[in-house]
Amino acid sequence: MSTPALSTAPSTQGHPQRWLILGVICLAQLTVLLDNTVLNVAIPSLTEELGAATSDIQWMINAYSLVQSGLLLTAGSAADRYGRKKMLIAGLVLFGIGSLAAGLAQSTGQLIAARAGMGVGGALLLTTTLAVAMQIFTSEEQPKAIGIWAAVNALGFAAGPLLGGFMLGHFWWGAIFLINLPVAALGVVAVIALVPESKNPQGDRPDLLGALLSTIGMTALVYAIISGPEHGWTSGRVLATAAVAAVVLTAFAYWESRIPHPMLDLHFFRDRRFTGAVAGAVLITFGMGGALFLLTQHLQFVLGYDALEAGLRIAPLALVVVVLNFSGLSAQWTAKLGTPVSIALGMVLMSGGLVSIATMATGGYAGTLLGLVLIGVGCAIANPAMAHAIMSAIPPAKAGAGAGINGTLAEFGTGLGVAVLGAVLNSRFTALIPVAAASLPAALAGADTAAERAEVVSAFSSGLETSLLVGAVAVLLGGMVAAGLLRRAEQGERELVGAA
Repeated sequence: MSTPALSTAPSTQGHPQRWLILGVICLAQLTVLLDNTVLNVAIPSLTEELGAATSDIQWMINAYSLVQSGLLLTAGSAADRYGRKKMLIAGLVLFGIGSLAAGLAQSTGQLIAARAGMGVGGALLLTTTLAVAMQIFTSEEQPKAIGIWAAVNALGFAAGPLLGGFMLGHFWWGAIFLINLPVAALGVVAVIALVPESKNPQGDRPDLLGALLSTIGMTALVYAIISGPEHGWTSGRVLATAAVAAVVLTAFAYWESRIPHPMLDLHFFRDRRFTGAVAGAVLITFGMGGALFLLTQHLQFVLGYDALEAGLRIAPLALVVVVLNFSGLSAQWTAKLGTPVSIALGMVLMSGGLVSIATMATGGYAGTLLGLVLIGVGCAIANPAMAHAIMSAIPPAKAGAGAGINGTLAEFGTGLGVAVLGAVLNSRFTALIPVAAASLPAALAGADTAAERAEVVSAFSSGLETSLLVGAVAVLLGGMVAAGLLRRAEQGERELVGAA
């Protein structure tokens, strides 16, 4: 069954099967997002059954995110040029093949290679799903559609550890990857039958050098951020990788400014609406990514929950996001308040949630629950408004590139947040503990008395509080910067309309 091609701009009526299509692409999106976190709960099983060392485990986790984040810009540009439907199908096929290889892997090397292959498919899926959503919905419906798309992101974050824990409780570790196969197969059939083709009608020439430079530069940058906490920010490995990233990304920016058909049009950054949304997106993911990474450690190391229990206690955040976005309430609030106010309000709530967790977490789960609910409400309001601001500031023909930028910012901000807030925690923690150690488990193992162990836990809680407060400031700052720039952009547009 074939579907008609779609023009690059959203029609006044939208695609007749747009909500069913959104369900299909959100299912594909959810599968990719689950694999960002699902592997974490399988670490003990992989260590035992494959004889994986700590470095192997790190590469199993990082190979997926490194390849995926490095290819987002390239994948989005390819979708615009060659067709978003084609790239969506290719992403599902590659993701399915990678999942099969991962589930049947017999060694750590095979699993790392399979995870890298899954990252290629994941990059194609993450960019094309948002780009297709922008094409099939009218301008009026786009905020609600993006809200649902954003809710699936939150659901994927929360459901990964839960699904992984359930699967490991009933099957062997390979099942957490093989469960992707029927979803990928169903997705391919549904995309072929339902999703219309759309692409940039101008047919820009491929920017092969730009694609190579962006992939190398972003991969090196993310690797430097990931490696910093483990190897030290001043280590030769981290400094060398960061230098490669700086040189290559500078060359990428220079090249993109010189060619007639760039993969990333740098003129986008002259748009205040785009610049404001970009600044806010980096800071929001910086604060949220780092804070939630630290929160999982607090739930497990301080409050004593296992991985599955910790996942269940973080789930209220995702549930709040899902309810508010799937019901359309967040889109209605944004329509009434306007984008700048919505982003500011959402990020104030998120910042307040982080402060609640930081100041009340030592008293048990109640303060954490309040913080998670506040963060969930803030996410439901701010994230879709931010994504819509980025995508609407970019011509519809470049929707894939816009989705690539949005995804790259999320990966960059999250990785930077984990690295920086993790460094704040470790600095505070190591300054307060009574024994010499680089981590909480090592410090607890080196503590000889109950009093020393209590002091170690107290030091970790203090470091966690400081880190969460830094994250709260980053989120609040991001909200104010983004709202201010977006308000100025709207005022400038009104003045132009008035002058005309």
